[in-house]
Amino acid sequence: MKRYRNTAALAAATALAAGLLIGTAGTGTAAPGRADSAPSDIKTVSSGWSIPWGLSWLPDGSALITERDSFKLYKLTQSGTRTQVGTVPNVVTTDGEGGLLGIAVSPNWSTDHAIYLMHTASDGNRIARMTYDGSSLGGYKAIVTGIKKNKYHNGGRLKFGPDGYLYATTGEAQTPDLAQDKNSLNGKILRMTTDGKPAPGNPFGTLVYSYGHRNPQGITWDPQGRLWEAEFGNSKYDELNLIEPGKNYGWPICEGNCSTSGMTSPKRQWPTGDASPSGVTYADGAMYLAALRGERLWRIPVDGTSAGTPKAYYTSSYGRLRTVETVPGKNALWLSTTNADNNGGEPDGADKVFQVELK
Repeated sequence: MKRYRNTAALAAATALAAGLLIGTAGTGTAAPGRADSAPSDIKTVSSGWSIPWGLSWLPDGSALITERDSFKLYKLTQSGTRTQVGTVPNVVTTDGEGGLLGIAVSPNWSTDHAIYLMHTASDGNRIARMTYDGSSLGGYKAIVTGIKKNKYHNGGRLKFGPDGYLYATTGEAQTPDLAQDKNSLNGKILRMTTDGKPAPGNPFGTLVYSYGHRNPQGITWDPQGRLWEAEFGNSKYDELNLIEPGKNYGWPICEGNCSTSGMTSPKRQWPTGDASPSGVTYADGAMYLAALRGERLWRIPVDGTSAGTPKAYYTSSYGRLRTVETVPGKNALWLSTTNADNNGGEPDGADKVFQVELK
């Protein structure tokens, strides 16, 4: 019998065996398709957005989407109907990359109506729980505080893993040494219970799951329950990493491939001008990585723990690509832009959400 090194891997394997990794709320696992499928048709689902950042699915197939600088939360149906759910309290901007960032719908949303948000507050970055009953937003409660903020490098992605625990990415808040400090919450991937406590099996008994990260903004899982991460480099290389608990991913000692003992190299790396990745998702044997500065969607085939040759789609066609998620029950992706951000220079309302068919 295969042995699993931690409770997360065991839970993921159990869920996989039970068929529970398909279509869970908030994870966006696509319906089974062809392993060699690739982007084909693309269409606009919704326009008129201003820096849509986080996206998480509800059980009915609609999505909750955050806007970074307006602090607003919207519901978007697959037919393109957009409804403002509410405005998240206690959010502030950093006039850079902070604001209202990631969102994760509870896997048990139908019974607990809980959603989780990562945002910048007056005292730093935090993770909060709220209730959304299908019509109104309320019940704000901060569950993790003490994550340092800065104008840039705030991380911000939230997702529930197949093990049922909540994962968050944090940037090093423009203070590189924090990434190597295991007592800091910055420059990390965090793993927690729904009350914001360290999840059982975490490698250091704290919220920290992995460390040595610069500004990670993308996480996803493959069907075997392996965690993959997309990370902004500094001036040389951006990274696609396979995340294992307790591992050190090198920043600031390494950027890209690393020969330093005790540090883990990425599975793939890109020059920063070709990527600057934010969101990442898995579909049909490949990782899809949304590139901001690179203005393209990367497809990277994966086989077990190996990542193959990346191929770019839509280069310079739609501008800065922020978030990509698989559509539950469909062989398709949702892909959003943030051209209205500081680096995009477009006016408010310039951003869009697209649907990409995989064939």
